[in-house]
Amino acid sequence: MSSDPPYLVVVSELDPVARRVAERWGVPEATGDRVEGAPIRRLSERALLVKRVVRHVTDEYLDRRLPEPLQRARTALVFPSIHRSERNVPCLTVHPLGNPGPTAEVGGRPRHFTPADARLMADALRRLAELGRALPTPVTYEATHHGPELDLPAMFVEIGYGELEAPPEAAVRLLAEVLPNLERSPADRVALGVGGGHYAPHFTDLVRRRRWAFGHILSRHALDVIDAPTALRAYVATPGADGFVAARAEDAGLPPLQGLGPRRRDGDAALRAPEERATPGASGT
Repeated sequence: MSSDPPYLVVVSELDPVARRVAERWGVPEATGDRVEGAPIRRLSERALLVKRVVRHVTDEYLDRRLPEPLQRARTALVFPSIHRSERNVPCLTVHPLGNPGPTAEVGGRPRHFTPADARLMADALRRLAELGRALPTPVTYEATHHGPELDLPAMFVEIGYGELEAPPEAAVRLLAEVLPNLERSPADRVALGVGGGHYAPHFTDLVRRRRWAFGHILSRHALDVIDAPTALRAYVATPGADGFVAARAEDAGLPPLQGLGPRRRDGDAALRAPEERATPGASGT
């Protein structure tokens, strides 16, 4: 395999998006390892695949049941999933896992964060946006907002399809193309994102234009309910972060962020060159 650490795509058989995406991959070669009886399969040079019969958001500490070599390698977990929201907005989203506030209504624990793989998330966001630019569905980060709780880095990659009965085939095809081919760029500068709305347009735009990679993203709403120790936990759960980026100047001055780390400006990461941008078919699937 590549020297880039592996990642494991976790498919919940109960999730309509995960199930449809996995159907496009057929039955990849088994590696010989298993998780609670389910075979781990090789999805690509870098990516592994396992299927589960539990909901993603309640699959707490799945990583502790992985084979020991995958645990030692700090294998990231990638969960393709349906996106649900009160407004049923059609979208493609990427987000880390955790609960900044005092409640945990959808998996995990209050005021606790699963480690984020910022560079893997940035690559997923860019590929979805650039390879799927012909789709009418917006691609965006979401702020940190639900579980499950894990020790290893993890992220969700979601399709929201509003009132439709099933995920659109074009969006399913895009996830099936993107998820086996993610890479971490060492050129990306890692940071915690603070402020802005839940769908994080400022950080989405920065990652697409510049060499930023955001781990946890604390929305403006989250900043209203967190304390300094919780903000620090989000920072620590963004491995490699060398500071935080604020969506607005006034967000940077909020009390929970004082002493957190150096504030970085939008322009502190280099612009992405045109040749770095993904083009249809470039991922090789």
